[in-house]
Amino acid sequence: MVATGDLVDPARLREFLAGHLDTEPDAFDVERHDQGFSNETLFVEYGETDLVVRRPPPGETADTAHDVLREFEVVDALQDTDVPVPRTVAASEDTDIMGCPFYVMERLPGDVLRFSEPDRFANPDARQRVGEEMVDTLAAIHTVDHEAVGLGDFGRPEGFTERQVERWTDQIEWAFEETTSEREVPDLRRIGDWLDDNAPSEHEHALVHGDYKLDNVIFGPADEPELTGVLDWEMSTLGDPLCDLGWLLFFWLESGDSLPTIMQTVAPVFLTNDDYPSRRDLVDRYEQQTGVEFTNQRFYRVLAVYKMAALGEMFYARYLMGNSDSTFYAMMEDGVPALAEQGVAIIEGDQPL
Repeated sequence: MVATGDLVDPARLREFLAGHLDTEPDAFDVERHDQGFSNETLFVEYGETDLVVRRPPPGETADTAHDVLREFEVVDALQDTDVPVPRTVAASEDTDIMGCPFYVMERLPGDVLRFSEPDRFANPDARQRVGEEMVDTLAAIHTVDHEAVGLGDFGRPEGFTERQVERWTDQIEWAFEETTSEREVPDLRRIGDWLDDNAPSEHEHALVHGDYKLDNVIFGPADEPELTGVLDWEMSTLGDPLCDLGWLLFFWLESGDSLPTIMQTVAPVFLTNDDYPSRRDLVDRYEQQTGVEFTNQRFYRVLAVYKMAALGEMFYARYLMGNSDSTFYAMMEDGVPALAEQGVAIIEGDQPL
């Protein structure tokens, strides 16, 4: 397990922050946040100010480590827009502090809805509002003028969706080199071929988050749900906004869903309460808020399943290689085939929206 001391030199971080906040704190503490599988998150108590530091995991390559500065770029660009993001403080490429680039932002109060809903949201009106806030914020991301905020060169939106299919197919094929000796998942190749045949050649161009789901946003501490911050922007780019919507729908469970073990692990099971909006409700509101029709909906929903299956197969490959003893990674032996079954069911029309 990674310890806080493996990620930061606290004395150097304190000196860095003092230079940017123009004050010396009467209290200073650094604690590693142990949730997530991507960039490392550190919570910092700096006097009366609560901060968050984001840095890549130890041992990442220089190219991958640079992604954290890309994350800072988009969060910083969105500061004065309708997209709720934490207030940025500073970014640095000084490797003497953490051995890698990093950035700092203010920590928002409130809750991330990962495994359970807060008691204050346990009523029909609040549950409905949670869904509305999720959709309205996604619409704000997709309608922001990325040129005006300095993100005009943040990605290559032309051909984005076709490249997504190619990217995740390549990742699956890489993992198959290790995993097929244990068990095969032929449905994944069938899904990949279907996606390749059905990928839209034209689509809207917008800022996309890349990992937009309930546990990557924070709701403020008020009794009425208010989405106050979108987190984890390391996958963001310019591309096809409907890929974000498909990803959100994949993790948005609803009453009547069959829940294989993998979905009970990666998605918030409490969403199956009847008071939450359905996936169809989310799509209807998104179309109203953006004016963009969710055309080719089977493609985007299958692509989301395919992406999760690719991640799962890579996790399983790393487990078999001995690079991880995570029980979550080991679960992918059965979890990925279950995901592949879901993808086929959507293709065949057995899981309508």
